[in-house]
Amino acid sequence: MTNRVNISQQHPATYQALIAVSMEAEKAATAAGLDPLLVELLRIRTSQINGCAFCLRMHTRDALKKGENPDRIAVLPAWAETSYFSDTDRAALRLAEAITLVPDGHVSDDNYQAAATALTADQISAVAWITTVMNAFNRVAITSRYPVGN
Repeated sequence: MTNRVNISQQHPATYQALIAVSMEAEKAATAAGLDPLLVELLRIRTSQINGCAFCLRMHTRDALKKGENPDRIAVLPAWAETSYFSDTDRAALRLAEAITLVPDGHVSDDNYQAAATALTADQISAVAWITTVMNAFNRVAITSRYPVGN
């Protein structure tokens, strides 16, 4: 594996600004009434789609520490096929996937409407910010090839 510049260390002020945005997004999610476990699931699902091992490990551990059911984490890639997730969870996960997969057709009206039927405007915005920030963190970790091992 080629040595890479760790961009979070190369430009620490920029990375700290991303952390600050993440903290604001989490505050918005809390204020909007989103369950902290759902916030972690959004981070995990976004990281699964992007293939970010570092963020997957981190947020899976965080979710488990917060009391998330391991079964929900295990079936997260197939959330739509299970009964583990509430209508709110499903709407948030669908929106997060659409945002993460924006090159595949942007956030379609169908995906947005599905979110709007179960989420408030504040919750839609919070899900979008959590997902946007997580996509940014995934790109930082992947570009820098953050090490993941035992």
